[in-house]
Amino acid sequence: MSQELHTDRIDADARELLVDLVSTPSLSGEEQACCERLVEFFEAHDREAWIDDVGNVRAPADDSVLLTSHVDTVPGDIPVEIKPGAKHRDGDGSGSEDEDGTTEEALWGRGSVDATGALAAMAAAAVAVGVSFVGVVREEVDSGGARHLVDTRAAPDAVINGEPSGWEGITVGYRGLLAGTYVATSESGHTSRPGNNAIQDAIDWWGRVEAELEPDEWTPVFERVTTKPVGFAGGSSTDGLSVEATMDVQLRVPPSMTAGEVREIADGALNGGTVHWKDRVEPVMTSPRTPVARAFRAAIRQVGGEPRLLRKTGTSDMNVFQAWDCPMITYGPGNSDLDHAPNEHLVLAEFDRSLAVLRDAAATLAGK
Repeated sequence: MSQELHTDRIDADARELLVDLVSTPSLSGEEQACCERLVEFFEAHDREAWIDDVGNVRAPADDSVLLTSHVDTVPGDIPVEIKPGAKHRDGDGSGSEDEDGTTEEALWGRGSVDATGALAAMAAAAVAVGVSFVGVVREEVDSGGARHLVDTRAAPDAVINGEPSGWEGITVGYRGLLAGTYVATSESGHTSRPGNNAIQDAIDWWGRVEAELEPDEWTPVFERVTTKPVGFAGGSSTDGLSVEATMDVQLRVPPSMTAGEVREIADGALNGGTVHWKDRVEPVMTSPRTPVARAFRAAIRQVGGEPRLLRKTGTSDMNVFQAWDCPMITYGPGNSDLDHAPNEHLVLAEFDRSLAVLRDAAATLAGK
């Protein structure tokens, strides 16, 4: 089979794989069916692949580059169908309007953007170029698959992490995350009495944290610590003898700080109660001048695009992979504004362009 025919076959199979994966429910912890479909895809292209102890799909090959994205998705029932995407301006990562005013074909469904589009494109690129691939699980909850991978696998020469960046976008940085639960208890008493109860202590603590970390209005969001309460419960205990309060909080950590430094500030604001810190992910910022970033800029231009460097205010498995201390970026098709959204959809022409970029960049990094 000629190289051109081989590439055409992989491109067609990639579209089919994308639709199959989006059509298969894959909530965090329930990724088995999608993982089996990925293994089937690799075996159909004469590549060894298996599911490891935590559920990751591993397809090792040339380790000059590792292509990896997550298999799991968040909840949300979006009927899977191919229909026109929403109208938008060119270059924002979600497709483009045709000359006749209609929009391009798009695949609608949960996970199409975050991050099954990247997952399917990376699987196809790995087959086409002969480089390593891993589909990781549980990214949406605790990055358990990525953490297991770092603990059990030697570092590759370079990592391409899959998340939506738009086919012309190259993500070079993410903020970190510190998450925990504040817990306080106070004696019950009449509401006319002075002094804080546990609910007031919780509110007071969070106010102190926000005041300590409040940025000036000129600081870009990426450089700020974003403070968010994400859950609260409070009131009288079951026996009526105390007042209880719990508050779940998340703090996003910029590259100028560590998660430990942010925790120290939050702990220093305590005036009662305790915080049980549950999740700690350090921020990551990579150079746009690494061989990986250069390969992607060249590949995007080769497909007719104009590369854009991005810094994301959330976190991803790229934060975990920095433990390998190798060059890396994050890349994938799709408009990240549609992550977890009720209208999540991926323009298929953009998926095709991202596959071409991944194939070109991976071949450059592998010296092929």
